[in-house]
Amino acid sequence: MQKELGLDLAEVARDAALLHGLLMRTRDAPNSSEVVGHAPFALFPSPVPKSLFLQALAAQPLFNRLVDRISRDPEFLENVLASTIKVDDFTARLFSIYRHVLQEGPKQSIVLGLNRSDYMVDQDRDGGMSLKQIEINTIAASFGGLTSQMPDVHRYVMAFVITLFQNAKKILDNNPAAGLAKGLAKAWELYGSERAVVMFLVEEIQRNIYDHRYIENELWKRNIPVIRRRFEEVFKTGSLDQEKRLFVGGKEVAIVYFRNGYMPQNYTEQSWEVRLMMERSLAIKCPDIGTHLAGTKKVQQELARPGVLESFFPNEPDAVDQIRATFAGQYTLDMGEEGDRTVAMALAEPDVFVLKPQREGGGNNIYGSEICQVLEAVKGGSERTAYILMDKIRPRPSHNYLLRPGEPLRLNACLSELGAFGAYVRHGKDMVMNECVGHLLRTKSVEYSDGGVAAGVAVLDNPLLV
Repeated sequence: MQKELGLDLAEVARDAALLHGLLMRTRDAPNSSEVVGHAPFALFPSPVPKSLFLQALAAQPLFNRLVDRISRDPEFLENVLASTIKVDDFTARLFSIYRHVLQEGPKQSIVLGLNRSDYMVDQDRDGGMSLKQIEINTIAASFGGLTSQMPDVHRYVMAFVITLFQNAKKILDNNPAAGLAKGLAKAWELYGSERAVVMFLVEEIQRNIYDHRYIENELWKRNIPVIRRRFEEVFKTGSLDQEKRLFVGGKEVAIVYFRNGYMPQNYTEQSWEVRLMMERSLAIKCPDIGTHLAGTKKVQQELARPGVLESFFPNEPDAVDQIRATFAGQYTLDMGEEGDRTVAMALAEPDVFVLKPQREGGGNNIYGSEICQVLEAVKGGSERTAYILMDKIRPRPSHNYLLRPGEPLRLNACLSELGAFGAYVRHGKDMVMNECVGHLLRTKSVEYSDGGVAAGVAVLDNPLLV
């Protein structure tokens, strides 16, 4: 194609990425704040069935409601996570904070959720296609900022490719950064103090800082003050007053927006103290500790059981059907006959399953022969309850060029993962905002089983509806 058109497509794509601000830090070092390059992305938009794309967007407000209801059901979370917290220290420490807050009594009635539900298109043996959920991310759901720039990037690239120009008109507008900021702004307004700030809780080394900045800039446009702080900084300068208002560096914090804190390595003992202090505070947490736990893999597996969704949506059969239609098969590894059957099933056919630990951030899932290695080591003990088993989704590959800084442009067989961003705000019993605020498409080469953009495997993309 490049020879036919007389174009250097890699150069066109890089120009588009830099022109439209598709930036990431290129070196993971403390002194590299000024060293940036474009984020990895697909040269052309990838095909996504229109009906399944619309299904994902339509389901998102229902998933928002579901997550919120789970976060407020301590009995459900206690029962579901009982076995996991015995063997998974990270989940156990999160749950310990959850119990502490419940015993003390939550101080804040405003709840803000910014999440992302991820899917792949499954193809059955007869060629039929269906939308299947991979997971729902309830903490630090990323790339709402950078993916907001992708429509302009692909329109720019395709404007150079005359034969595809008509398809440029089919690239969807998409601005989840504005939608996520809308949720933050609504919660900030309800907090009721113009002097209070939105605090982005960020990593020590921030390679994805520009993704944050798009959301931050949307808040500044609304005259909402923003600060960025690390766990260590909050530990040194943070405090609660008698009314449990949170102050960091002398500034009252209306919202703690977690862009960190979703993996065990994010925490030191000081960080755990900070997390507890913030959860006990009057500040709105995004997510609060209950919502964080609602996104665990064990909860996802439990929701697939018959009758569980109905308990959260009584007298709403249509809502139950819409959500359940996206579920892939999920199987418990709890101790007992049911868990034993799951282990035997996985060992007999490991290639048709995925083994999932209670972790976020990409690159954690286990596939194929490695499933056998892990399960053989833990099948007789309670350590196996730290995992769940899920049917492996089998999408149909497409072809695209995946562009990364410093790598040659080559055609790849690819698989794509679709995400739907949700934003909701609840004030007491009233849901005052509940929306799907945009989408995310990530594409990777078929040679990789797992891994996201930050893990160096997938790239940012746009859906081309077919």
